[in-house]
Amino acid sequence: MRMLKLAAAAALCLAASACSKDGGSSNEAPASAPADAPSPAAATAPPPTDAAKAALVAELPAPYNTGDLANGQSKFALCRSCHTATEGGPDLTGPNLHGIFGRKAGSKAGYAYSDAVKNAGFTWDAEHLDKWLASPREDLPGTKMTFAGLKDPKDRIDLIAYLKAETSAKPAG
Repeated sequence: MRMLKLAAAAALCLAASACSKDGGSSNEAPASAPADAPSPAAATAPPPTDAAKAALVAELPAPYNTGDLANGQSKFALCRSCHTATEGGPDLTGPNLHGIFGRKAGSKAGYAYSDAVKNAGFTWDAEHLDKWLASPREDLPGTKMTFAGLKDPKDRIDLIAYLKAETSAKPAG
């Protein structure tokens, strides 16, 4: 009975939050919604399958194609305070990383990069990410990224595999 009451209360809260201040419903996004928030369709799309993620990791050159996605996900916890990785996710202190593989460094629209990154002249791939993740400030002096670096090569391999799987995968469906 308690669970039924909790479910009813949650449904009531959801219904109330969907209404505008004047009591009617609105099809417009709230004014406070970020411009790069995922669309409702993207938010409800099923996540990529494990097989799809494994196929993306297999595309990476050795040794990155051997990455442990679970360890990579745990290492990404170090990045979450500054970066999101989901399609349409917001930029935080650092840019959203979705689609980073194959993107020219410093080119994500709407993000204010340091001159060092804007002028880097390379496209992100596993090898550039590895060098960057080892020590961003040594790799590109003048970057505004304050991350000290990930010293363990295996952790970098795993993180790069995780980033490939998470930032390149298309939702299932």
